[in-house]
Amino acid sequence: MADDCFAHPRLAAIYAPLHPDRGDLDAYLRIADEHGARRVLDIGCGTGVFALLLADRGIEVVGVDPAQASIDVARAKPGSGRVRWICGDATDLPPLRADLATMTGNVAQAIADPQPWRQTLRGTHAALRPGGHLVFETRDPARRGWAEWTREKSRRVTEIPGAGPVESWVELTDVSLPLVTFRWTYVFATDGLVLTSDSTLRFRERDEVEQDLVAHGFEVREVRDAPDRPGREFVFLARRP
Repeated sequence: MADDCFAHPRLAAIYAPLHPDRGDLDAYLRIADEHGARRVLDIGCGTGVFALLLADRGIEVVGVDPAQASIDVARAKPGSGRVRWICGDATDLPPLRADLATMTGNVAQAIADPQPWRQTLRGTHAALRPGGHLVFETRDPARRGWAEWTREKSRRVTEIPGAGPVESWVELTDVSLPLVTFRWTYVFATDGLVLTSDSTLRFRERDEVEQDLVAHGFEVREVRDAPDRPGREFVFLARRP
């Protein structure tokens, strides 16, 4: 099940304008170049920002996401015909033999329950060719990033084309480590509509992630720092032997 911020049509339509700075994707583009990837699986592709950046480089891309509303937004973007969009998850994939699989934007943390996480790793392993790589990021629990998720620090009003001013903020609702739950609130000034979206993320320790990868047939090749958020995240690069 996708959270409402991705699954509700009104919220999916404003997700990208509310998060315009995607400098975090530069590191993933460099990794695709580094490994000469010609076929990429983008897991949790959302509204298609990264998938379309890859397609612009002539890379064959499959974007998969469980939120139909987000897939609909992605399909409406210029150049979307160059990407194969699938509404589902990593267990719903055809044979791909991908060179690279990605989970950007902390998608891995959003797969909070252990069973779907294991299924995601199995499905991703099957979708990669031998020698293919998986790369994803996850926040370092030691940095307690959730402490910054307050209404005071997050509240803003964004002018969005076609939607008008939208006020948004986030508030923590529960911290029961390794799970952290929070609620985004969105107020549409044009019609007064108020929508909320609840999300839960799993903050996994580095050794836990490495053990999960090995248990599902991957070799952990490297654990990098996120260049745009130094010291705050782990970037895992794993290989299917």
